[in-house]
Amino acid sequence: MKPESLIELLAERPFRPLLLRLSDGRSHEVRHPELAIVGEDFVTIGIPRDEESKVAVKLTHCTLSHLVEARSLVS
Repeated sequence: MKPESLIELLAERPFRPLLLRLSDGRSHEVRHPELAIVGEDFVTIGIPRDEESKVAVKLTHCTLSHLVEARSLVS
């Protein structure tokens, strides 16, 4: 995925939480756009304590070349 594509999804308003699926089968949720930092070839995702929190308690890093799907968690 290109960084611009992910930035567009994160900028949508109203924001809908995203599920990011990786080529190795792992997945990560982005519940708030403030908890994702998109770089040229990576995304860093802040993992909150609970679904409502906008404060990260840990971080995970993903290479964009391994991101195979980014879809809304809300229909």
